Amino acid sequence: MLIKHKPALSEAQVTPKSIYVDRRSFIRQTLAGTLALSGLGLSVSPALAAQAENPSRSAWRQKLASPLATMQKSPYSTTETPAPLKDIQRYNNFYEFGTGKGDPGEHAGGLTIDPWRVVVEGEVEKPGSYMLEDLIKSHLLEERIYRLRCVEAWSMVIPWVGIPLSALIARFKPTSRARYVLFESLVRPEEMPGQRSLFSGIDWPYQEGLRIDEAMHPLTLMAVGLYGDILPNQNGAPFRLVVPWKYGFKSIKSIVKIGFVETMPPTTWNQLQPGEYGFYANVNPAVDHPRWSQKTERRLPGGLFGANRIETMPFNGYAEEVTSLYAGMDLSANY
Repeated sequence: MLIKHKPALSEAQVTPKSIYVDRRSFIRQTLAGTLALSGLGLSVSPALAAQAENPSRSAWRQKLASPLATMQKSPYSTTETPAPLKDIQRYNNFYEFGTGKGDPGEHAGGLTIDPWRVVVEGEVEKPGSYMLEDLIKSHLLEERIYRLRCVEAWSMVIPWVGIPLSALIARFKPTSRARYVLFESLVRPEEMPGQRSLFSGIDWPYQEGLRIDEAMHPLTLMAVGLYGDILPNQNGAPFRLVVPWKYGFKSIKSIVKIGFVETMPPTTWNQLQPGEYGFYANVNPAVDHPRWSQKTERRLPGGLFGANRIETMPFNGYAEEVTSLYAGMDLSANY
């Protein structure tokens, strides 16, 4: 399947090929240097040091070493150049760690990601509590370079690593009564300070959902990695959903439960502000958010005030692949 894309990005946005190819070596050297500086008593980022020293990340990286080494490039990727890793890591929405864009990077370092279990329940023949490595080991990991469009009108291009959600769904064998898939994120307030905040307004756990045909679509990905390495904690480690034609809040992070249900499930932002965030949340430049336009987006990395402004594409540029899912629906009424 060929994915249509916008013209190439500006030179300022391009990650040099030498850095991209040697990304994992660069990461290892950076973390080693960070720890060495720490030992000398020099100033280091607490968040970076925490991720470097987190034993659960080391254990999870070891478990994924072989699958990551044999991952394949995917034909579902856009040819647009990914954002630099540092920008993907430091600019996030992950309210479990705080409402600021830098909060996840600052506070997610100590999250325990190994061991990690995923509960599968509902209308399936094979429910159960699965270790994440057992869900992954029989599947070939793929690198998929996708556009990510946030409902806040900013976007990035990100090189995810993962497996098609359809492969997992086939393994669980949903019954004919399974019309929707419900996802729940981790609740662990001792490691997720945003869950202790009185100002987030979210009734944890964070929940999201897809219609079963959306979940089975070839583009829908369960990500376990980024830039050829395991997911950074602030980007949804160790297991997150990626649905590239929908606004980013649909791509729920740190998933611990997958449920198969007959009726449309409640989802977090739709419950909080139903007039602003619909269940489907497909990228649609013709339907503005009640408080801002969705006709254009700020492509990151770039300046804050109008720099790198580009036009938003219907379904985030994946219209040819997914429009048929919504035949007969009034998309203006399903924001």
